[in-house]
Amino acid sequence: MNPLIKFLVSSAGRATRVIAGLALIAAGIGLGGSAGIVVAAVGVVPLLAGAFDVCVFAPLFGYAFSGPKIRAAA
Repeated sequence: MNPLIKFLVSSAGRATRVIAGLALIAAGIGLGGSAGIVVAAVGVVPLLAGAFDVCVFAPLFGYAFSGPKIRAAA
């Protein structure tokens, strides 16, 4: 299994994605304006991916989209 995908579907990877998403949203709010809205919108993606246990990069490496399915295959 690819080490990146293995990390992303682990508990630590999920927590990292949630924290990174929250950080990007906070940075976007701090920036303000159009750039801030874009940064905050980008931050929603890792936040939701971590919260719903999906890995958006996994299909690029030939794995399932769902975290539990990837862990079961490992």
